[in-house]
Amino acid sequence: MDSHSTSATIHPVDEMLPYGKLFAFGLQHVLAMYSGAVAVPIILAQAMHLPPEQLIHLINADLFTCGIATIIQTLGFWKVGARIPMIQGVTFAAVTPMCLIGVQHGLPVMYGAIIAAGLVTFLIAPFFSRFIRFFPPVVTGTIIMIIGITLLPVSVIWIGGGGNTSDPAFAGPMNLFLAFITLAIVIVLYRYGRGFVSNIAVLLGLIGGTIIATVLGQTNFAEVGRASWVGIVTPFSFGFPAFDIGSILSMIVVMFVTMVETTGDCIAIGEIVDKPIGRKDLARCLRADGLSTVIGGIFNSFPYTAFAQNVGLIALTRVKSRFVVTASGIILIGLGLLPKMAAIVACIPNSVLGGAGIAMFGMIIASGVRSLSKVKFEGTSNLMLVAISIGVSMITLTVPNFFHAFPSWSQIVLHSGITLGSITAVVLNIIFNGIGKQEES
Repeated sequence: MDSHSTSATIHPVDEMLPYGKLFAFGLQHVLAMYSGAVAVPIILAQAMHLPPEQLIHLINADLFTCGIATIIQTLGFWKVGARIPMIQGVTFAAVTPMCLIGVQHGLPVMYGAIIAAGLVTFLIAPFFSRFIRFFPPVVTGTIIMIIGITLLPVSVIWIGGGGNTSDPAFAGPMNLFLAFITLAIVIVLYRYGRGFVSNIAVLLGLIGGTIIATVLGQTNFAEVGRASWVGIVTPFSFGFPAFDIGSILSMIVVMFVTMVETTGDCIAIGEIVDKPIGRKDLARCLRADGLSTVIGGIFNSFPYTAFAQNVGLIALTRVKSRFVVTASGIILIGLGLLPKMAAIVACIPNSVLGGAGIAMFGMIIASGVRSLSKVKFEGTSNLMLVAISIGVSMITLTVPNFFHAFPSWSQIVLHSGITLGSITAVVLNIIFNGIGKQEES
């Protein structure tokens, strides 16, 4: 397909690329989000003391449903799906409530709460989308920066090797070397690579870093041998869902928080791919979150939302096609059904991921700076809005248990720097600029 002849009629978001490029770009997105995707089932299994075979089942179900959710969001149907390159993953806002529900009431009640909360999200999406007028460019740009800033510590922990930062082996010379060499590969390929090679610099960096780590004896492929070839994901594997009012209410609160984050992510991606998000687009995006969460509850998985990690990858690669992320969804479904392939992906060392993460998450911050460059600051209070919002988002980033004295129900909102900063930006914009007012660009 000649991109020059089609660029006038087809938006880059709707451009279909050759299958080889779709797979390469899609795999790049999967590798960027894989670690975060499997973290939630691991945390839940540890909290509930589930046996290894059930943990494996949760991971398979999670990857499988991630793929379905991503396809729904990128391809869309009826009034569901934003049809932008937005990869879906488990929302970390749900981790603590799910662990509490699971430990107190069991998995069937947890999945019942997830299904009910997903239905509520689907139904209220068109009403919640009206809040888009509270997200003018100054708020959007600030949120994009906050997303990048709050994700950077993740890459720093990856660089150190992951796990316990107080471990003497954390950030050892070998971990730092692997992170540096991976980042160096990404930079060199991004700067000197031509076209397609430059666009898959992160993928090639991850592959190169993993190969070097293998040569140096820093990878462990033992799990690949133990993993089965095929894993079937079946609905209601842990029993038919049960419904508890208190559990449902707590999960609905989680989904409200998730909708705020999804709104920010959706608008951020729209900004990066030059496809402004309107109220109807946002409603379709939120409906997809609700539907995917219902599907997650049915297939023994979790609530879903946009994965912020991948926002930076879109900005870094400049590849805007939603069909690339659709390919990511197909790959995720494959990983969910083929545990041995998923085990191979899991062998990528954390330090290698961290090296690439510095570039990806830093690019989100840069995209926020670019968005804010269009905002008028002289003669307005917008500079103070940006300053305070980013400052507030740093509270839990600096001291994760800062709000420990607050009620447990409030932790869902207070624990997330992205949510806290986003709410602050919206409130300050109302105070400084009024409701629905757009500052000059």
